[in-house]
Order: sequence, then structure tokens, then C-alpha cells
Amino acid sequence: MTLLVTVAHGTRTAAGNEVARGITTAAAGRLGLAGVAAYVELAEPLLSDVAASAAGRGEAGVVVPLLLSTGMHVRSDLPAMVDGSSLRLGRQLGPHPLLASAMVDRLFSAGAAPGSPVVMVAAGSTDPLAVRDLERSAVLLCRAWGAPVRWATLTGLGPRPAEVVRPGDAVAPYLLATGYFDRRLRTDCLDAGASVVADVIGPHPLVVDLVVSRAWALLRARSFNC
Repeated sequence: MTLLVTVAHGTRTAAGNEVARGITTAAAGRLGLAGVAAYVELAEPLLSDVAASAAGRGEAGVVVPLLLSTGMHVRSDLPAMVDGSSLRLGRQLGPHPLLASAMVDRLFSAGAAPGSPVVMVAAGSTDPLAVRDLERSAVLLCRAWGAPVRWATLTGLGPRPAEVVRPGDAVAPYLLATGYFDRRLRTDCLDAGASVVADVIGPHPLVVDLVVSRAWALLRARSFNC
């Protein structure tokens, strides 16, 4: 049997972890594979446990990280978690035009006016490569939205929402799931004068499309016995 394993960061907020499960169920159904949602930390099952279990049962599979930018999890933690298993690890989801289009849908659903300035806010990272990814993601969102987009982070490298958000701006969370960062983002951005704060990207159909695409790329790169 071939597995589709996704790996999200994990949160203590149960609804946030359900986002990964929903995406995984939808993508696995389209691929005709068994699906497992795993996490880096704060939720179960951990990816390391899923990898060990698959190795013990002799199961092969592909791992699609539900992470939006590169960073230490992508470059260090995830490879270590699947080391020695038969799971093939793919790249993170972002930057990607499908994520930008999903954020545009969230902005419109929240009532953002077409053409209004947007601030894209991410959790943040201390990895300079993550800053590169955020800059690229902001460019993609600008193209999809058709108006100026600035970006900010809640932690790590980059400016904070209080430095970037101006009264009347719309805010697009560059977050996949609700949790601590989502709650903090809303508070910080509304305090800074944002008129609209969109929902997190969540289990948007375009995210499922992207996960399916990532999984197919891994499956084509290696033959599996299903």
C-alpha cells in the first residue's frame, strides 16, 4: 500500500489540526491512496511516529509538507523525521500562485474591497530563506489581487504588523490553520487599524489541488507498488 502523508506544524487548537486532516482526506481520495495527517509537534501523530510505523509495516509513501515557506522544519526537522523510512519527502507548499488565489478568495469572503491595499502577514521564521519565500509570496498575491501588497511577520525576521499595517488596510493571513498565531495576528492587525482581516487559508480546494500536484510529482519520480 502507498501512503499519502501530509505534515503540518501542529497546534494546541483542535480546529487548527482538523485543517490538515481535511486537506489530507480530500487529496488522498483524489489520488486513490491511503491518507495520514501528521504533525511536527503539538499534535499527534508525529511525523516521526508515522515514518517508523510505515517502516515497520514495509509501507512506501510520499510526504507533502503543509508548510508555506522554507525554514528549519523543512530543511532539517522533516528530513530527520523520515530518515531510514520508505517515505519520500517533498517540498513545502509555498510560494505558489494557487496559495495566492486562495488568499484572494478569503479576502473577498471577508469583505475586502477590490483594489484596496493588502498586508500579507505570516508567522515568521529566523531563516533568511523564509524571507525570500515571503517576498515571492507577496509578489504572487499582488498579481492575483491586482493592488499593492506589503508583508509582515509575527516572529523572526521581518517587520511586525504594527510597523506595516495602515488604517483601512485589508489583511491576508499567510497561515494555513487557526491557532495561536491566527488569534495574535487578528489582534495585532486590528489594533493597527486594519479594516478587514481575512480568514486563514484553511482547507481551500486550491490547497487540495496543490497537495495533489506535489504528491503526483513525488509519485512520478519514483515507482511504487500500490
